[in-house]
Amino acid sequence: MIFGDSMTDFVFLDSGVGGIPYMTSLLKKCPGVNCVYVADTANFPYGEKTHEGVVECVLPLVNKIKKEFQPHVIVIACNTISVNALESLRNENNDVLFVGTVPAIKLAAAVSKKRRIGLLATNATCENPYNLELKEKFAADCELVCRGDAELVSYIEHNAFTASRAECLEAVKPAVDFFRSRDCDVIILGCTHFLNITDVFKEACSPDISVVDSVDGVVRHALFVSGHETDEEQGDFKGASPLRRGGSGRPETGCSEGETSPALYVTGIKDEAEKKQYDELCSRFGINFKGNL
Repeated sequence: MIFGDSMTDFVFLDSGVGGIPYMTSLLKKCPGVNCVYVADTANFPYGEKTHEGVVECVLPLVNKIKKEFQPHVIVIACNTISVNALESLRNENNDVLFVGTVPAIKLAAAVSKKRRIGLLATNATCENPYNLELKEKFAADCELVCRGDAELVSYIEHNAFTASRAECLEAVKPAVDFFRSRDCDVIILGCTHFLNITDVFKEACSPDISVVDSVDGVVRHALFVSGHETDEEQGDFKGASPLRRGGSGRPETGCSEGETSPALYVTGIKDEAEKKQYDELCSRFGINFKGNL
């Protein structure tokens, strides 16, 4: 075991580095917890896989994560994994809590005045029927305009962290122009990769389009189900049943004092250029890059 007999408070899982903002946001709220981030780079991108393909990749990886880190909570920091495999993960693993992420359709509906909402995500997320359920539940009077953008997801994974701001703005321009041409006044960042350049999206969308995501809601819920916070605010994400674990070394409420150095593991590095991306990301966010899991 990498952590011996101790449990890891939170493990964040994504196909790549898209879910990093969830981990950094949680650590800002609760710096005393220990966190591990696992990027399944060997199977990237998930957004172009079938439902069955996503499940086949994720189930054995979660088994390995459980063996190595003994997680208390696994945050599925990936919309594609959440809408395709979260149910299977829970059915196969009743000894760990899962918190998922799905597009922030409820929040977008609360913001939109034109009632025309844009969803920018992977193709797998855009095509999943769960989005229609969310729309009917939270945004029945809105039109949902979807755009699957595998090219932009790949750009962020492999290029964005060493690119200039001008280059990032140019990369997001086709997506923003697409939604602007369809008169959307809100864009949902429905793939976690996009959250790494939220500020770029906001600049490109200003002043007529708002940008929303699920980070705050997911982080609050993850802290709630882990027993670190007592207040829960439900969002339009796939959460988990709350569970309090006394006598485990975790506070029933509140967060421990002190800083924790989070760790990033990947399942494969393609080349030196890709390693440079991860080194740059980890340096920027104070994460320890541990290499291959």
